Amino acid sequence: MAKPFASSADLGEKQQTLEVLAEGVYALTAEGDPNIGAVEGEDFLVCFEALATPVAAREWLARLREHTAKPVRYLVLSHYHAVRVLGASAFGAEVIVAHEKTRELIAERGEQDWASEYGRMPRLFKEPGSIPGLTWPTATFSERFTIDLGGGRGDLVLEYCGRGHTEGDLVAWLPQQKIMFAGDLVESQAALYTGDAFHRDWSTGTLDRVAAFGAETLVGGRGAVARGKEAVEAAIAQTRDFLDVMIREVSGASTLKEAFERTHAALAPAYGRWPIFEHCLPFDVSRLWDELHGIERPVIWTAERDRDVWAALQS
Repeated sequence: MAKPFASSADLGEKQQTLEVLAEGVYALTAEGDPNIGAVEGEDFLVCFEALATPVAAREWLARLREHTAKPVRYLVLSHYHAVRVLGASAFGAEVIVAHEKTRELIAERGEQDWASEYGRMPRLFKEPGSIPGLTWPTATFSERFTIDLGGGRGDLVLEYCGRGHTEGDLVAWLPQQKIMFAGDLVESQAALYTGDAFHRDWSTGTLDRVAAFGAETLVGGRGAVARGKEAVEAAIAQTRDFLDVMIREVSGASTLKEAFERTHAALAPAYGRWPIFEHCLPFDVSRLWDELHGIERPVIWTAERDRDVWAALQS
C-alpha cells in the first residue's frame, strides 16, 4: 500500500507537557510536535517560537499564563518554517527577533513554504483562517543578539552557529542556567527534517559550535527535553549521526531513488520509529542529493513539488 502523504494522516492529538526548567524558564513539548518555550525577564517575557497559527499559539499562552502574567516583549523565531512562525500575531510582542537570513528566506519563499507545510502537516494548523499573513521580524542580527533580562536574571543570548537546518537558524542560550533552546539544529529522540539544510556545514562546524556552549539542559526542535550533560551530548550526537549516515549513503548512490532506499535502510533500525521519520526522509534525501550535486541553496518547496518527490520516493 502507498504510504499516506507526509503527515496528512497524523490527525490524533498529542499530549502536551509544560515543563519548568528553572525559575522562570518554560518549555512545552508534545510527543514529537514542535517544541516551544518562554523565559521570564524582570517585568517581561521572551517567547521562543510561535507555532503554526494564532489559535494554536493562544492555547500555549493560556497554559503559560498559569505561571506568569508578564507581557511578551520579545518573540524569538529560530528559523523561517511556517509551523514555527505563523502564529506570531497571538503574542502581541513588541519585538520579533530572527536572524537576518531568516528574514531573507521569508521574503524569498515564505508563501510557498506556508502552502507546503500546510499540506504536509494539516493537524498543526488549527484554524488556519486565523493567520493574518506572513510573519515579519522587526529586529534581525548577523552573529549575536543579547537581551538583558533584568533583576539579576542575567542575559538571554541569541547566537548564529552557522548554516544547518536552514541558512538562518539561531539558538537561545541562558548562561546562568546553562539552558539552551536549539530550535531544529538539534532533535532529541525525533527524526531530522533537512529539506532546506546544509548537511555538511550542519554536521561539522555548526554542531561543534552548539556543543561548545556546554549546555546542561537543551530543548530541541522536537522530542523530549534533554536534561543533564550526558543527555545533551547524546542529543547532539544523535543529530550528527543522522546527518553523517545520510551523507555517507547518498554519496554512494547512483540515482536519487537508490539514495533514498540506501538511506532509509541505514537509518530505519535506529530512527525509524521516531516522530516524522517517514514524513521527512524523501524531502531530506532530495535536498542532500541536490547539495552533493552542486545545487548550493535549497530548491524552494511547493505543494506541487512535495507531491512529486513523495510519489517518486515514498509511494
